[in-house]
Amino acid sequence: MSDGPILADDGDPARWVAVCSRERLTEQTIVCVNVAALGVLIVQDGETIYACERACPHEQADLSLGRVADGRLHCPRHLAWFDLADGSMSPGWPSRGLRRYPVRESDAQIWVDAQAVVPK
Repeated sequence: MSDGPILADDGDPARWVAVCSRERLTEQTIVCVNVAALGVLIVQDGETIYACERACPHEQADLSLGRVADGRLHCPRHLAWFDLADGSMSPGWPSRGLRRYPVRESDAQIWVDAQAVVPK
């Protein structure tokens, strides 16, 4: 997995969907959106923006009810955390890491690559 947010700019504007304003994200820190009919979280940690799946891969808890601290998204159900930089889960949990999606900011809007969100 790569470190940091997944940033992409392939030049195909049809792939990208505006999901929320930068202002809203700054006010809320975690914003729930739907992209390609899937729940996605837009998360701000400091000045860095991430996009990831909304459901915890361990027990499908709603991660929008969790908290962000020190580069980690903490699950509200079982207190495990996910590293926002690479999606890895805290040690000791029998689960895959958190799916992350390409995200970018442009014109005071946060955009997600909808094609990357579609399950393969």
